[in-house]
Amino acid sequence: PDWAPVLWLLAVLTMIVGTFAGVVQSNLKRLLAYSSIAHAGYLLVALVAADDTGKSAMLFYLLVYAVSNTAAFGVVALVGSEASGRHRLGDYAGLWMRRPALAAILTVCLLSLGGFPPTAGFIAKWYVFRAAVGAGHTALAIIGVLTSVVSTFFYLRIVATMYMVEQPADAPTAPATHPLAVAALVVSAALIVYLGILPAGLLDLAAVSTVQAPGPMPDEELERVFAPAFVRAVRRYSRTPL
Repeated sequence: PDWAPVLWLLAVLTMIVGTFAGVVQSNLKRLLAYSSIAHAGYLLVALVAADDTGKSAMLFYLLVYAVSNTAAFGVVALVGSEASGRHRLGDYAGLWMRRPALAAILTVCLLSLGGFPPTAGFIAKWYVFRAAVGAGHTALAIIGVLTSVVSTFFYLRIVATMYMVEQPADAPTAPATHPLAVAALVVSAALIVYLGILPAGLLDLAAVSTVQAPGPMPDEELERVFAPAFVRAVRRYSRTPL
C-alpha cells in the first residue's frame, strides 16, 4: 500500500528513539514511558505487514503489553509510595529482601516487556516479527530484533539492582499493601506466564477476530476457540423466545 513506506519509517524511528532514550534513564517512570515508545514501534511493525497475520499479531501484542506495562507501573507506584515518591533505580536496591513478592512480580513484567521466554512478551514479539518477515519486511523485523536486544539492557539492569545490590541503610520500611492490589498484580503476573507457555487459545481467538466472514461463525469454529459448554449455552439462549 502507499502508506506502507511511511509506517515503515515511523516504526523504525519509534523503536530506535524509544529504546536508546530508555537506556540512559535512571528514573523508572521515565524509563517505562520511553520504552512505551519502542513498543508502539513494534505494534507498527505488525501494522506494516497489512495482512491477517499482522492484524492478529497486533491484537495479541496489545493485550500482552497492556497487562505487562500496567502491572509494572503498579509495582512502581507501590514502591514509590514507600520511598516518598522517589522512582530512581537506586530506590529498588535490595527490593527482593524487603518486598520479595513485588520484586518477583516486577521481574516477570520486565522480562515480558523485554521479550524473554517463557513470558507472553516473547510470544508477542515473535508473532510480530514473523508477520513482518512473512509480508516481505525482513529488514524491518531485523531492526526490531536488534532494538529489542538493546532494550534488554535496561530491563535486566533493574532486575540486577533488585536482586544483586544491597539495600541502603536508610531504606524505607515496607508498609502494608492492600490485598486487592497484590492480588491484581499476582493475577497479571500469572497471566503473563500462562500466555507465554500456552498462548494457542488467545492466538486462535486473535486470528479468528481478524477474518471477515460473510455470515455467522460456524459452531465448529466457535467450539475450537471457546469452551463447548459456553457455546452451547449461548446458542440455547439465542433460540429462547423473549
